[in-house]
Amino acid sequence: MGTHSHHHDYNFNERYEFAGKAKLYSIIAVVLGVAAVAIGLLSGDHVTVERTYANLLLMGYYFTCVCAAGAFFVALQYVTQSAWSAGLVRIPQAMASTLPIAALLLVVIVGLGLSTHNLYHHWHGEGLLDHNSPNYDPIIEGKSAYLNVPFFLSRQVIFLGVYSIFAVILAKLSYKEDLEGGLASYKKSFKLSAIFLVIFGFTTPIWAFDTIMSLEAHWFSTMFGWYNFAAMWVSGICCITIIVVVLKKAGYMNWVNENHLHDLGKLMFGFSIFWTYVWFAQFMLIWYSNIPEETVYFYKRWEPEYKPWFWLSIIINFVSPLLILVDRDAKRKQNVMLFVAILLLAGHWLDYYIMVMPGTVAEHRGFGIIEIGTALGFLGLFIFLVMSKLSKQALVPKNHPFLDESLHHQI
Repeated sequence: MGTHSHHHDYNFNERYEFAGKAKLYSIIAVVLGVAAVAIGLLSGDHVTVERTYANLLLMGYYFTCVCAAGAFFVALQYVTQSAWSAGLVRIPQAMASTLPIAALLLVVIVGLGLSTHNLYHHWHGEGLLDHNSPNYDPIIEGKSAYLNVPFFLSRQVIFLGVYSIFAVILAKLSYKEDLEGGLASYKKSFKLSAIFLVIFGFTTPIWAFDTIMSLEAHWFSTMFGWYNFAAMWVSGICCITIIVVVLKKAGYMNWVNENHLHDLGKLMFGFSIFWTYVWFAQFMLIWYSNIPEETVYFYKRWEPEYKPWFWLSIIINFVSPLLILVDRDAKRKQNVMLFVAILLLAGHWLDYYIMVMPGTVAEHRGFGIIEIGTALGFLGLFIFLVMSKLSKQALVPKNHPFLDESLHHQI
């Protein structure tokens, strides 16, 4: 059968229309989020204000991670010259295009958290570096060349700025390819992606150390960066999967079939196991080598208020994808994949919650209007920005050199 007869079945100029209930609900979610944050910040209660900042950091980081994972996905497809993903690459491109906004929000949250002393007070507090102060901390003084506000903020701005520039250029080149055809855009994208992956690979662990690990500045772990990377990557794959399934259910993207879904399922399955491997390696090494300065991390998370969540995180993020997605057929069913992807996104929210809360609010943690509202707000913002971006271009890069292979993808 010739390729042309295949092409007639699909409308490659098809565009997603972001309107109606989807748009309305995402805006309502953002409004509810803003209200929840305002309630927290204006409560006048120091603990509640700290809790609000902790939730803002959690969701700001999560949002940025997922958008960065979109950029990473796009770059990885170029460098590995993967053909299977050509038909759905517009979705991670839309996530990547949203990265500058997510990055800006995160920098604002971090900056405000530092200036109000509601975040990072472990190393950015009164008298920590003053030898005559009762708060003097020799460990913090030893790290002060690295952990100081100007250097800390400039690292955030540089890392997130560089990721954003690459993400936007990669998306733009793909849109340009739609108009011009040929291989010029593809070849440029390939080179840029290779550079981006090297930068991203070396700097994401440092970015995770800064944003999350420095909340507890006495503790350090060389596994932490990869543990965060694994969580970011799994969450990104889940978002791509959810958008694919939702669009297919709405009648779009007929060229994406269960074979593409199967590949997303394999990535989700494999990297959930990789996440657990790094999580367990970090846990095991600290316990096994009995390094007192490192055990403080898990000691806090074994307090009664965190221990049930600690174990629940492992059940959701490891046991459930392992048991559900080990079956070939499960990875090819839209509803199963949708369920697992949503479950894992909730699971990684819990994972980030366990990373952030003990180092910010400690025993004053809560789960209520602030947590739910902040999460809803960021979810609404993510949906609004990514879907708006997705609706601006055709849903398929029609001049992608591997598109034909993607249409005939079979596993």
